[in-house]
Amino acid sequence: MANWKETLDASMGTIGTLANGNSGIIDALEVLGKATSSKGALDEKTRELISLAVAATTHCEGCISVHADAAVKAGASRDELLETLAVAINLNAGAALVYSSKILEAFDQFSAK
Repeated sequence: MANWKETLDASMGTIGTLANGNSGIIDALEVLGKATSSKGALDEKTRELISLAVAATTHCEGCISVHADAAVKAGASRDELLETLAVAINLNAGAALVYSSKILEAFDQFSAK
C-alpha cells in the first residue's frame, strides 16, 4: 500500500525543484489553477471529484495525493468518491479501475483521523 501523505509531500518537493528551474511554468500553472478553482457553477467538492476521475484516467499519482486530500477537506464522502470512480472506470475501462483503487486508498488515508 502506498503512503499517499508521503506522495503528497514528495510531489510538493518536486514542484519546488521545478519552480526553481523554470518558475514561469509553475507561475502559469498556478494562474490556471486559480482560474479553475474560483466560484462558478461547480462547487469545490464537485471540482475535486472530477479532478480525481481525471487522475484515474491519466495515471497521475501526484494528482491523486493532492486531490484526494482536497476532496476530503471539501467534504466529499466515500460514497460520492466511489460513484465518481465508477464513471471514470466506465469511460476508461481497465486503466481507470487500477488507478481508482489507488485513489480510494489515498482518500481513506487522508480521511483517517
